[in-house]
Amino acid sequence: MSTTTSPTPEYDGREAMMAPDGWAGRCVPRLIHNEGTTEIPVHLLFRDDADTIPLPVTPAVVGSRKGGGEQPRLGHGRRAPAPARPVPEIDSDLVERPAAVLPGAAGVLAGACGAAGCVLTSWWAGVLPGIAAHVLGLPASAGAGLGGPQWAAYAGAGALALFGFGGLARGRTGRAWVLGLFGRYRGTVRRTGLLWLNPLMPRRRIDVRLRHWRSEPMPAADTGGVALRVVALVVWRVRDTARAALGIDDHETYLRECVEAALARVPMDPPGGARGTAATADTLTRLVKREVAPVGLEVFSVQPVRVEYAPEIAAAMHRRSVAALDARHRANVLTSVVDSVEDTVTRLTTRGLVDLDDYERKLLVRDLTVAFCAGGREPGS
Repeated sequence: MSTTTSPTPEYDGREAMMAPDGWAGRCVPRLIHNEGTTEIPVHLLFRDDADTIPLPVTPAVVGSRKGGGEQPRLGHGRRAPAPARPVPEIDSDLVERPAAVLPGAAGVLAGACGAAGCVLTSWWAGVLPGIAAHVLGLPASAGAGLGGPQWAAYAGAGALALFGFGGLARGRTGRAWVLGLFGRYRGTVRRTGLLWLNPLMPRRRIDVRLRHWRSEPMPAADTGGVALRVVALVVWRVRDTARAALGIDDHETYLRECVEAALARVPMDPPGGARGTAATADTLTRLVKREVAPVGLEVFSVQPVRVEYAPEIAAAMHRRSVAALDARHRANVLTSVVDSVEDTVTRLTTRGLVDLDDYERKLLVRDLTVAFCAGGREPGS
């Protein structure tokens, strides 16, 4: 079978028109030239000057050889790695910052002043009982009646009392408040003790303590693709309260879903094999930490604490494990029997107790093997 090749076209001067100064008049060698590729001058491959003329190059496809039976295929190039999973982005302005708070004594003082103003207004209007005025040490009632000034004084004193006592709050260790006003984030309070917060700002309590979460059985798979159920223990805490409370709907649900996604992506060790448990835990920790970092959560460890087969294949895998154990037991028994027979025959021959030829040696080995196997069996087996 003969192979037909296309003749190489003669140099027609077009390369001289495309070549830079100094290359005109020379015969430009062709790097690759056949019926399925594009001509590329060699000098253009090794130039890195700024004035290099960019030329459009079409993808080169290797054509099939005539009579060879090979199909056209792309050039042998290294496969590009898969792009990493993008990390969700949160508003850069949504970062935890301390909120403006006052000591609780300021709220108590404001509330007491408002309550005192209400009492004085009642005495001014003449509605304060005489016994109460006597107890408070006030003179006789002025008896001015309830008019416009009195109602205005009531409104101001009452508002001051409500504003003072309504803003009192008790800060606890390991808890924080996320404050907002008119839909905007106003700050986070991590201080402890009696505090006064603006009562017009809605508060959302966040637990910032170190927490342990034991998940329910989640689907996973081993290196062979066998379905598993894994229970993971996650150690985590809220690092940025603003992003955890406002950047996502529910940060605990998001953490659970990230752990479930990581378990589905990382091959697990089958039940009973703990050789790669530490490496698997490190991989899970890195994946989950990367996923939850943009929402203000900090993950310290993700540790698989229980790995079992899925219910639909648990019975079959149990039978497979029992069969493997039985096979190992039989192999161990056979090895011990062979070692015992070899030791017995060696001792008999080296001590000169018997003189055996090949046939008699084979018979002795057979009888000893049968005897040792029969003696090693348990009753009822």
